[in-house]
Amino acid sequence: MKALLALEDGRLFEGISFGAPGECAGEVVFNTGMTGYQEVLTDPSYKGQIVTMTYPLIGNYGVNEADAESRGLWLEGFVVKELSEAPSNWRSEKDLDTYLRENGVVGIQGVDTRALTKHIREAGAMKSVISTTDLEPGSLIAKAQQSPGLSGRDLVQDVTCDQPFTFAAQGGPTVVVLDCGVKYSTLRQLRDEGCTVVVVPARTTIDEIRAYRPAGVLLSNGPGDPAAVTYAIDTVRAILQIGTVPLFGICLGQQILGLALGGTTFKMKFGHHGSNHPVKDLVTGRIDITVQNHGFCIDPDSLDTDTVEVTHINLNDRSLEGIRHRALPVFSAQFHPEAGPGPHDARHLFKQFVKIMNESSEDIA
Repeated sequence: MKALLALEDGRLFEGISFGAPGECAGEVVFNTGMTGYQEVLTDPSYKGQIVTMTYPLIGNYGVNEADAESRGLWLEGFVVKELSEAPSNWRSEKDLDTYLRENGVVGIQGVDTRALTKHIREAGAMKSVISTTDLEPGSLIAKAQQSPGLSGRDLVQDVTCDQPFTFAAQGGPTVVVLDCGVKYSTLRQLRDEGCTVVVVPARTTIDEIRAYRPAGVLLSNGPGDPAAVTYAIDTVRAILQIGTVPLFGICLGQQILGLALGGTTFKMKFGHHGSNHPVKDLVTGRIDITVQNHGFCIDPDSLDTDTVEVTHINLNDRSLEGIRHRALPVFSAQFHPEAGPGPHDARHLFKQFVKIMNESSEDIA
């Protein structure tokens, strides 16, 4: 079945449908990972986006439930050069086409993903539509132009959990995870460090968090515009006012922390999406190859340098990748230290968080 990808600037890409038939709209971005397509599909941070994989052959090792990063698939659409129709891996439980079809995700293959990626790099990420039902170029371009995009949108409310739940009860320090779209790999890392992990909805108030008497709070990754998640920003401000609670932000969690500290965020030209981004720790000089998935970033010039220290930068574009408070036990990373999927270079940040919690003599109550 024929499918068409239309961008808001009028650029068109023809291909063949796979996954679910139908139509979807979202901001088209590219991911540079050579593997990990299932983790991409199940990462809640991709809500509102159509993801293009730059590696040309996708689906060759199938999918399985163990590699899922959340309870569902969140991206709006999926673009690949070539779909593997015969996956070969002992862990495979089904093929990618079936997986997308069962979860209602529209896919398009046969696209020149090199040309699409080059176009996004030059023109920036933009609104787009994939359709198998409307193949009239003018109509699809108009739909892309009229779609909402990401700026100003709170998509956290679409991906956060409905009710609090305990992911792990290891007997170690209790960590409350403010779920803005958390990945299972983050929860597993906390569990493996011996933490008792309690996951709460993004709208959880400071009083409700206090009731768990946590030793620390983790602000998770998530989708959309961080400035629109005002309720989480207010909660983080309240935690900061307490002044003694260890706080660790990841990706969107860093952006929310930065906003709570008085900074501002901006939308990047095409963002960072992949598992091969070099980041330098300005404190130690260490360089980690990291997993990234973000389209917004903290403006370093907006931060009060008397209060906040920039700790990490991206070596590709010098963008801000990490901050810490100069007086409080508070730090964050723009990249994904849980590495699901990707290199494990930055997983030491979870040990750092646990060390800070163990050294703290008070909990949030």
